[in-house]
Amino acid sequence: MNNSQPVGIMIAAGGTGGHVYPALAIAEALTDLLPDVQLAFVGSVGGFERPLLKESTVAFASYDEVRAGPIHGVNPLKMLVSAVQLVIGTVQALWLVGRRKPKALLLTGGWVGLPVALAAWLWRVPSLIFLPDIEPGLTIQVLRRFASKVALTVDDSKVYFPTNETVTTGYPLRKAMLEATREAGIKHFGLVADRKTLLVFGGSRGSRAINNVVLDNLPQLLASGVQVIHVTGTLDWAEIEARVKAMPDTTGYHVYPYLHHEMGLAMAAADLVVCRSGASVLGEFPQFGLPSILVPLAWAWRYQKVNAEYLAGRGAAVDMHEDDMAAQLLPTIQALLGDEARLNGMRTAAKALARPDGARQAAGELAKLAGVKA
Repeated sequence: MNNSQPVGIMIAAGGTGGHVYPALAIAEALTDLLPDVQLAFVGSVGGFERPLLKESTVAFASYDEVRAGPIHGVNPLKMLVSAVQLVIGTVQALWLVGRRKPKALLLTGGWVGLPVALAAWLWRVPSLIFLPDIEPGLTIQVLRRFASKVALTVDDSKVYFPTNETVTTGYPLRKAMLEATREAGIKHFGLVADRKTLLVFGGSRGSRAINNVVLDNLPQLLASGVQVIHVTGTLDWAEIEARVKAMPDTTGYHVYPYLHHEMGLAMAAADLVVCRSGASVLGEFPQFGLPSILVPLAWAWRYQKVNAEYLAGRGAAVDMHEDDMAAQLLPTIQALLGDEARLNGMRTAAKALARPDGARQAAGELAKLAGVKA
């Protein structure tokens, strides 16, 4: 499509990779769908999103930051500070939206979305929320009051919204995920092609609980012929690195603090994954037909538990409580990797849930809100 005037679309996302990565995937699809699009990104001051944008292949016309903060699940003092931050952020967002004059706004969660959504609503800019998880958290419940449409990962989320508010697009996946192949993953990580590969990760900062249990059982895993790709997160990297160096033999163990574009290659190469059950598992694991052992974060609302139950209930995953990992993780891994028939059944079940066009579908909905025929 060629437009005589650029189409301005604003994206507000932040807090975690689970909010930023879907936004980047939709941004990629927008640049393909609308070659003249001008993308403006709004993140939170000092937020996690800035380095992710620097790694992205998307060329944003602008990047701005506004103040925001959590007002749920924090102590009264933090709540007061966040309330002040949100007021300041709303003033900043009003100025930004008025200056950028976007035709539509994309929100994917994180507290930064609240001041931007309010500003867009006051400026009469239509907005689309993408709901990554199955069950909406508090942020999305607040944001929906200002949104024109809510894009869903799965149909099961429809029960939380009025019928006319939603469209099911599927989970938006970046091109790096869509283009990753098993052969490329094996080559990139230097894996042995005929050995089973276990992938372990716990989110951008990592999961201390998962990391510790996996390291405790690493000698047994390696001795059984399993090769491991372990993405530890940045939080405990120094301690983990020291612990690994003290081990006598780590042949077949590939450890990293973080992976960005290479994460798709790791999933493509893996036979089984152990991880938390953040929203991305609903899109990424089906894309690769990847069986999983999911360990929901115990204290984080209900959303990770609901995500894990969704995949486990369809035969694509094993749902494991964090307190059971010490006793059950190693035998469960060994049982699954030793049972090819069961693994194949889980692969088929996961693959049946794949929606590889999620990013393009969401981008198309944004284009409609912007009044553009894509």
